[in-house]
Amino acid sequence: MSSYFLDSNTIIYLSKELIEIETIFSDDEEYAVSVITYMEVLGYDFDSNEEREFIEELLSSLTIIYIDEAISNKVIELKKVVKIKLPDAIICATTILYNSVLITNDIRLKNIQELKLNLIGI
Repeated sequence: MSSYFLDSNTIIYLSKELIEIETIFSDDEEYAVSVITYMEVLGYDFDSNEEREFIEELLSSLTIIYIDEAISNKVIELKKVVKIKLPDAIICATTILYNSVLITNDIRLKNIQELKLNLIGI
């Protein structure tokens, strides 16, 4: 069984039906989000109530991972090596420490060698 983290852009693309849910989710996999993704997505200005309801339902089905000391230390390590914004560093550090794959559209994250990515295109 594999483990995946969803980036904020992936969730927003799903809510806007820019990507099909079947291309992201499989029954035999585990899915999670960083608390940063959770906050970013719920703070997004949605086009409709239906879109917001979709996001809320999707997030309720995912494991939310909160920032702890290990994640904080990994963020500091990443920021020293790669020029990256703090929210992205937290999401990447969390994914790395959970030995997971990050599903994202952000090709800039390819610079982080130890990060496993599943890049999606829209």
